[in-house]
Amino acid sequence: MKKILPLAAIGFALAATPALASLELAQKNACTACHAIDKKLVGPAYKDVANKYRGDDKAPARLEEKVKKGSVGTWGQVPMPPNSQVSDADVKTLVKWILSLK
Repeated sequence: MKKILPLAAIGFALAATPALASLELAQKNACTACHAIDKKLVGPAYKDVANKYRGDDKAPARLEEKVKKGSVGTWGQVPMPPNSQVSDADVKTLVKWILSLK
């Protein structure tokens, strides 16, 4: 039993790491200036985005393009500015993380 508890703690920490890393990535790229995980700020909550696109196989590519090029109209008339300075790898990671939220 003494060996199982530390292993369980390590497993939990490793499982939580991608979520924390992606939140940190969103903060690093200033995404959290307009978006939060569970409430609307300037833009929609990440969980709302995940719910809207759940089950849509084409969503990752569309959202990656919206992040890079900007968009307006999907969530109202407040535009999302282009984020061309964010690397393609970071955009893919962020979109994958957002779409994984429940």
